[in-house]
Amino acid sequence: MRKLLLVLISIILLGTMASCDRTRAGGSSSSGSFPGKIAIVTNTVDQNEEEFRSAEALVHKYGADKVIHRTWPVNFGAEGEQMITTMREIANDPEVGAIIINQAVINTNAAIDAVRQMRRDIFIVSASPAEDPAQVAARVDLALDVDNLVLGEPLVMQAKAQGAQTIVHYSFPRHMGVPQLAWRRDVMRETAIREGLRFEELTTPDPLGDGGQSATEMHIMQDLPRAVQEYGVNTAFFGTNCAMQTPIITQVLATGAIYPQPCCPSPYHGFPGTLGITDRIPSGEFTADGQPILTLRNISEVVDETRRAITQRGMAGRLSTWAVPASMMWTTIGAEYAIAWLNGQAPRELGVIDLNLLNRLAEEYTESLYGEPMGVAFNHFTLDGQTYNHYILGLVNFLTY
Repeated sequence: MRKLLLVLISIILLGTMASCDRTRAGGSSSSGSFPGKIAIVTNTVDQNEEEFRSAEALVHKYGADKVIHRTWPVNFGAEGEQMITTMREIANDPEVGAIIINQAVINTNAAIDAVRQMRRDIFIVSASPAEDPAQVAARVDLALDVDNLVLGEPLVMQAKAQGAQTIVHYSFPRHMGVPQLAWRRDVMRETAIREGLRFEELTTPDPLGDGGQSATEMHIMQDLPRAVQEYGVNTAFFGTNCAMQTPIITQVLATGAIYPQPCCPSPYHGFPGTLGITDRIPSGEFTADGQPILTLRNISEVVDETRRAITQRGMAGRLSTWAVPASMMWTTIGAEYAIAWLNGQAPRELGVIDLNLLNRLAEEYTESLYGEPMGVAFNHFTLDGQTYNHYILGLVNFLTY
């Protein structure tokens, strides 16, 4: 029941090598090399395939001699020491000038601390951080995430527009210990109550628990039909973990319920695998050991086939997502921004981010997907009166099938 996702080769091109002074550099992005290496750390392909594949795409684009791809241990919550070891091994390579982490799961802060003890010169990007925002901001040069402080409201409003009368929020204690995810849930609840909708918070097994992902999937498969029977067919279901998405989509289609968005909003997340849509094609190139390198199909084709499959099931308008694969975008623009930094084309001042450059990279990324740029609304993270200028949150409009 895994998502069928493979290499997405973005066409974001950056500028030529420039001097590494500590001033803001101008100019547009263009194709070119960069000094040294960058490293990308993701979860395993089974845990978070989109992040994994986005890292593979950058390895394919720049070469394994320029981009190192490493993964967190599967049970990262209990293997913090191994995470520290992984980051130390990366930092031990004097050619590594930047590290992009997606997802920045629990224990990432401690692993970053280990790097900072060794070297202060590495540009570190954390995507989808799971730890306290202030602590993340104190350690990284750039943080990127979905704007969960805001998303709870448009998510509920999207579900309401699809006909929802009840919102069901599936999660588990570990995720609700992540501040951003807990805030999103709270905003969802407040918005639902304000709009006259019922809000139900239901607990599932943790996919990192004893039963693994299969226990989470089985629980959703059994519980969602029960919830529809109890709350009615106009119930919208949202789950906070990737392992939940395929069973949620499967049972939403079977029961006629509503699905406003995956946890990691993307047309590639959950939909193709559940609907039997082919989303990968041969690139015509091969790995060193002769294995064919696959690439994702044009996203517009995947969206069209998804819409057709959903409509054929009589579910038009009942399922939606973002038009842009958010988690893959964070890896890509995070890496490209780091490359611009290495090339002297981004600010060198600590805590200062060139938002114009970041917007341009996002536009180039979305244009590589659809043939034309798509707007991404970026905001600085502000919490309790404190604004973190290098902690950037993004939102994209919904795509309704």
